[in-house]
Amino acid sequence: QVQLVESGGGLVQAGASLRVSCAASGRTFSRYAMGWFRQARGKERDFVAAISRRGEVTYYADSVKDRFAISRDNAKNTVYLQMNSLKPEDTAVYYCAASSLVPVALASSEYDYWGQGTQVTVSS
Repeated sequence: QVQLVESGGGLVQAGASLRVSCAASGRTFSRYAMGWFRQARGKERDFVAAISRRGEVTYYADSVKDRFAISRDNAKNTVYLQMNSLKPEDTAVYYCAASSLVPVALASSEYDYWGQGTQVTVSS
């Protein structure tokens, strides 16, 4: 099993940057594909970004491509989401997820572990 704890959320102005982190417990972090999802109030949880077990493959939602970057440090058991040029529509709770099922995962159904989420609010 793995436990995930997100951090780094907050309130920023439009155009600003923010980096959220997700720390994982355990010694097998490199066996998990990792991803970020977000859920705005009243909406469904949406895919944001994914990274493969060793970090060589990444995927992004069209809405964040060229603005967000996912990365991981397997020595620190941590995955990051660097968010640049933030927009008010990026406001959401951001969730970190881990998948033991596939080498890289885009669908929420492919993830078996989830963090509690961190709130990101972008003011206009």
